[in-house]
Amino acid sequence: MIDLVDVSKSYGKGLPAVNHANLHVEKGEFVFVVGSSGSGKSTLIKLLMKELDSTSGRITVSGERLEGMKHRRVAKYRRKLGVVFQDFRLLRDRNVYENVAFAQRVIGRPTRVIRKRVPEVLQEVGLANKYKSYPDELSGGEQQRVALARALVNRPDILLADEPTGNLDPRTSEEIMALLEEINQRGTTVLVVTHNREIVNSMKKRVVTMHEGMIISDEKEGEYHEA
Repeated sequence: MIDLVDVSKSYGKGLPAVNHANLHVEKGEFVFVVGSSGSGKSTLIKLLMKELDSTSGRITVSGERLEGMKHRRVAKYRRKLGVVFQDFRLLRDRNVYENVAFAQRVIGRPTRVIRKRVPEVLQEVGLANKYKSYPDELSGGEQQRVALARALVNRPDILLADEPTGNLDPRTSEEIMALLEEINQRGTTVLVVTHNREIVNSMKKRVVTMHEGMIISDEKEGEYHEA
């Protein structure tokens, strides 16, 4: 589902942000990417989202080669991805239903499809009764659930989560990770970038550790080790 072969990304002089990385993620896997600040985790996510282009190497995601991809193709490629960030990125002037529906409207889904799909995905993330609420009326955990619903509404092949619990308390963080695990068990490939040691160590998933742009370990049922 994700294949990086000898991938590097440099922003200028000095060490590359990603340095000769090799990573292979199968369909349906759940993978944590961990490492200290500046280790290259966020750059890796941006490369997978095609926000950045690699300096060298080969990236294939969901059967698509990213280097040399035509600009007009990028938007269609991104439909295969669901992305969740630390800061939720919700539209403050729209309610929960509209925030989630927006992701469908952008790609031209008919209204009848939106009316069916949005309630389904809100049910999946446990927010069916909050569809009329606005972001400011929700807790941090509820806002992250809306962000997850928006990421999932178009049924992506892969969910990328960049520090999804970064703004949440420990209990809410556990709830969000349990939800990500459920999403994974339904068949979505999940890649989570995090620095939350407790969550990584408790979940016993595959753990890829980055340090100074390099992937320095890849453990099947790993733990968060400082590089």
